[in-house]
Amino acid sequence: MKLICFDIGDKRIGVATSDPFMQMALPQKTYWRKNFKKDIENLVELAKQANATTIVCGLPVNFDGTPSAQTQVTQSFIDELKKSTDIPVVTNDERFTTKLATRDLIMANVRREDRKNYVDSIAASYILEDYINKLNQKENKNG
Repeated sequence: MKLICFDIGDKRIGVATSDPFMQMALPQKTYWRKNFKKDIENLVELAKQANATTIVCGLPVNFDGTPSAQTQVTQSFIDELKKSTDIPVVTNDERFTTKLATRDLIMANVRREDRKNYVDSIAASYILEDYINKLNQKENKNG
């Protein structure tokens, strides 16, 4: 099993992949958006290149877990992604991941203008790590 995760934003999409043992998530790169159709094509290609068996997409929701305006925009993108690939696409809560990634970059003394190159892929790794942990917990309960 190999997972790829996308943290979908209006300007950038963070990318992360699982390690071969499904224990952790590894930030990859930040994809800079071009146009809707090209973005979908490029993400499908990234998933294929990674030999992903599942695509995990971060789904933004309000603090209380209810849908927001951004939830609908992101869900529309995810729906189109699902239509464009035979790789299963799932969602995972992405609350606070960008804030955590930004905090970690600040603590690492990454300059403000450089953070945008890394923050989304780190956020994607946090989304994916949470998803992997849920899978492993489910497996431990069932196995």
